[in-house]
Amino acid sequence: MDALLKLWCSGLALALATACVPAAASLGDDASSVAADGAQLQAKVDVVSAYRFDVHRLQLPSGISVKQYVSPAGMVFAVSWQGPDIPDLQQILGRYFQTYVDALRSREGASGPRTVEQSGLVVQSGGHMRAFFGRAYVPLMLPQGVSEKEIQ
Repeated sequence: MDALLKLWCSGLALALATACVPAAASLGDDASSVAADGAQLQAKVDVVSAYRFDVHRLQLPSGISVKQYVSPAGMVFAVSWQGPDIPDLQQILGRYFQTYVDALRSREGASGPRTVEQSGLVVQSGGHMRAFFGRAYVPLMLPQGVSEKEIQ
């Protein structure tokens, strides 16, 4: 019974990850599409400039907040999210989505937060009904002097 419950929960998490609310520009892509995504999603877009990167925050009507961390070169090196639903991780993770799905499949039956830590991708997510959160980043794309602790 316990194994069946774990399998069901893993399947539910994967289904939620692939069929939720749309989000914005993709991890590893350039940030030029952020404004267009904001308009299409009817999201409020705020940009905060920091010393080593900019943060583009999209507030979706659904209550989900998505932050895109953009390097001085204009590349999205990290994303984070929080809100009542899980955003469309396929949209957010872009070309890294399949790597994430494959890593989750390799740990089927595991309980707890969904964490993928590989040399080319780190995804950490968790939460519960109406309070989901997460972050993803490409370690090799972090601008010099930027720590993963700054991605919130």
